[in-house]
Amino acid sequence: MKAIVYNKYGTPDVLKLTVVEKPNLEDNQVLVKVHAASLNYGNLVLLKGEPFLARFAFGLLKPKYSIPGGDIAGRVEAVGKNVKQFQQGDEVFGDLSLSGRGGFAEYVSVPENALAIKPANLSFEEAAAVPMAGVTALQSLRYKGKVQPGHKVLINGASGGVGTFAVQIAKSLGAEVTGVCSTRNLDILESIGADHTIDYSKENFTESIDRYDLILGVNGHHAMSAYKRVLSSNGIFVHVGGSSSQMFQAMALGPWISITGKKKMGSFLQRANQQDLIYIKELVETGKVKPVIDRSYKLSEIHEAFRYFEEGHAQGKVVITV
Repeated sequence: MKAIVYNKYGTPDVLKLTVVEKPNLEDNQVLVKVHAASLNYGNLVLLKGEPFLARFAFGLLKPKYSIPGGDIAGRVEAVGKNVKQFQQGDEVFGDLSLSGRGGFAEYVSVPENALAIKPANLSFEEAAAVPMAGVTALQSLRYKGKVQPGHKVLINGASGGVGTFAVQIAKSLGAEVTGVCSTRNLDILESIGADHTIDYSKENFTESIDRYDLILGVNGHHAMSAYKRVLSSNGIFVHVGGSSSQMFQAMALGPWISITGKKKMGSFLQRANQQDLIYIKELVETGKVKPVIDRSYKLSEIHEAFRYFEEGHAQGKVVITV
């Protein structure tokens, strides 16, 4: 089969399209013929080996997994004898981040709990855009952010992959949503249901008189003190992404702020979960959530896809057609 392979950390140039053996199918695994995959921030971390702390989990001197790619959508080619949930021919999608990755390839073998039946109203390309970004948004809002109906939620970095899902999921949970983005992305936020939009090039929301029950930091560089200023008295700030300095502040200062007052601040790391993926599937099929796709690239165009993605200006998701 064809696959993207890399054996050292670096720029997108270290990624090579080559022919490798089709993966073996174990008794508890599902063999999927991959139709599409997508890029997430984690792909950049694993490509570059940065921040360096990530290497302790994914390979200190070289990548632990030679075929990258977490999000996939495709069709079941075969199932192991112990598999209960799927059968040959099923259309599936999933997050392989806890299953050895390998999504940038024509086939992958994964445990059945990494997958769910694909939303019936999505193409393979659309479905591949959903798993990691959608579940990240859901978990950060529901579990870490504790969103309730009527809560005022601000999403900083609302036009990217996680952000576009967060806007829609927060709305589905009954929140009043404000999205922060650049001028060119305002129309996108309005099209997916944001109640209010803020153009960060014209307005600094951290200096506003408005207060929010939850702020989701998907992107940005503001200090923790600036976010804290615009939280409600019992508000929560959840760091999902953004500048390195903001990430370290959230990790170092967040716990201290949380134990010394009513406002809670901290960082969040998504973890693949089949039940959460099924929940997102149901939101998609009922029309409450739809993936926003910026661009689609062929597997042979992986270098161009990564270069565009790492510029940080994608409107929604970047998809790889396999």
